[in-house]
Amino acid sequence: MAAPRFHTLEIAAVRNETPDAVAISFAIPEDLSDTFAFVPGQYLTLRADIGGEDMRRSYSICSPLNETSRRTVGVKRIEDGRFSSFAQTLKQGDRIEVMPPQGRFTAQIGGEHDYLLLAAGSGITPCLSIAKSVLAGEPDSTVTLLYANRNSSSVMFRDDLNDLKDRYTTRFTLLHVMDEEVQDVEIMNGRLDAEKLENLANLGVIDPKAADAIYICGPEPMILSASAAMTTLGVDQNKIKFELFTPAPGAKPAPAKTNGTPVNGAKHGASVEIILDGARRTIEVDAAQDTVLTAAMKAGLDLPYSCAGGMCCTCRCRIVEGAATMDENFSLEPWEIEAGFTLSCQARPDTDRLVLDFDAQ
Repeated sequence: MAAPRFHTLEIAAVRNETPDAVAISFAIPEDLSDTFAFVPGQYLTLRADIGGEDMRRSYSICSPLNETSRRTVGVKRIEDGRFSSFAQTLKQGDRIEVMPPQGRFTAQIGGEHDYLLLAAGSGITPCLSIAKSVLAGEPDSTVTLLYANRNSSSVMFRDDLNDLKDRYTTRFTLLHVMDEEVQDVEIMNGRLDAEKLENLANLGVIDPKAADAIYICGPEPMILSASAAMTTLGVDQNKIKFELFTPAPGAKPAPAKTNGTPVNGAKHGASVEIILDGARRTIEVDAAQDTVLTAAMKAGLDLPYSCAGGMCCTCRCRIVEGAATMDENFSLEPWEIEAGFTLSCQARPDTDRLVLDFDAQ
């Protein structure tokens, strides 16, 4: 299977969600419908030239599965965020490069489930896709969404959420937590942290142990705190789902293991053969200076990548020959490492010759 590539898509609509957030919908041509098929919870990687710099950012899809002709993402402006600020200026009819859906923070639709969704700020985007798709596609399933914001004016997709609440009165529970705005129910005031989640569970407002899966999306400190709270409450670790796009303070990467046996430690020069879309190209990599990805970029080779931080798996490839060590790994599972996969954005050659297959699945 070929590595993911960018496609130029036209923006079908832009909708203001809050003073600093927009929903951007991309029209999906019929001939790309299979390419842009997705599972609720996945993200799109957008690419643009901003001030002469090639920039890429990943944004979660908030569309439901039954919205076939469009893919919508929510983008909230962040302080000093060049791409998120650029996104606020996009308008209907503009064209931008988009990579097909990726990500493992997913909910397969089919069967009967009880899902608990914990979202903060723009973390609502994948949770909205999951909620819409589950409620429409699983008539016997229930969804509880706990959504944290500073105040009511910062709530993204308010109309969509209210529509779900009105349409699925017995199967969808929506709970707002506000940090800077006083609500009538005291427990719903303040930050969505471990203490609040434990209090909500003890009061019976939420029942994490009864959930088939718990999806957590928001700022990294919130993700780590909520995950720890779920574990404290006795939730099986396999039921807790989250995805990091940038590492949080205190986030611990998985061990950066080596595939194969280093021959002589190629720290000052290795020949790296890249297999991409069936074609082969060889580059030289100085492991003391560059990862495979940064060396490839210097050589003018356009490898697939998104976060470049070891978190999204967009740059995943398989080691066919040789050995490499990753600086960090927040995303590859143990079985993938055992199967020989690595992340090119983190991989540094350990052998004089290294062959990486980006088409391997």
